[in-house]
Amino acid sequence: MNKLWWLAACAALQGAAAPVLAAQACSGQSPAHGVALLELYTSEGCDSCPPADKFVNSLRAAGVSADQAVLLSLHVDYWNSIGWKDPFSRAAFTERQRWLSDLAGSRTIYTPEIFIGGKELRGWARDVPASVKRINDRPAQASIAIALGQAGAAGLPVEVKAGAQQGGTLYVALVESGLAVDVTAGENRGHTLRHDFVVREWLPPTELARDGKAALSRVVPIPQGALAKNLGVSAFVQSARGEVLQAFSLPACGG
Repeated sequence: MNKLWWLAACAALQGAAAPVLAAQACSGQSPAHGVALLELYTSEGCDSCPPADKFVNSLRAAGVSADQAVLLSLHVDYWNSIGWKDPFSRAAFTERQRWLSDLAGSRTIYTPEIFIGGKELRGWARDVPASVKRINDRPAQASIAIALGQAGAAGLPVEVKAGAQQGGTLYVALVESGLAVDVTAGENRGHTLRHDFVVREWLPPTELARDGKAALSRVVPIPQGALAKNLGVSAFVQSARGEVLQAFSLPACGG
């Protein structure tokens, strides 16, 4: 990567965002090193998913910081016809899981399944720390800036700017932690399932322009009953080949 281009891109991102960031309640910029993107594909209708949910929920306490890994829990919808409809499930998450699997040459999707940096990790209980470290040890291939306003009745004001020399797509999600659901049917009937890092809103992807930059400004609806301390915004830039160029997350103001 051309180092001068990269420094100029980072400066441009920060400079362009400065007037907006000053008016926002909180903001942040992705670090110079790579941040791993961990995606858990899960479902409340799957009795083998709770251990994976607990594992991902525990990563922060285990020492995996937000500057090391962005954690996303995406609830798929293909278990919904087996007795229990997952309230957090989206067809879009199933489609994304299938896209990632197709890139890997696999025709099979399943839960729980974990991807790190766009690559499936089958031995996740053992291999997550090493996979995260490998990504952290590399320089970032994109830069991301997030600015958040104070949440109001209309929602959470979100502005994200990104830049990458090789182009790609910017993805942005509203994430909620501290969720608990009493499951009354299906394979997990009678259990209370607890979830963190659940994707509640998945904004339309934004292609980086020919100059390698993208910007998104949106007021994102807040889930009913959600507390600011449990909300955050996560963003990542991914190439058409599935390579995650950088990821970054920021807790909601007051969170």
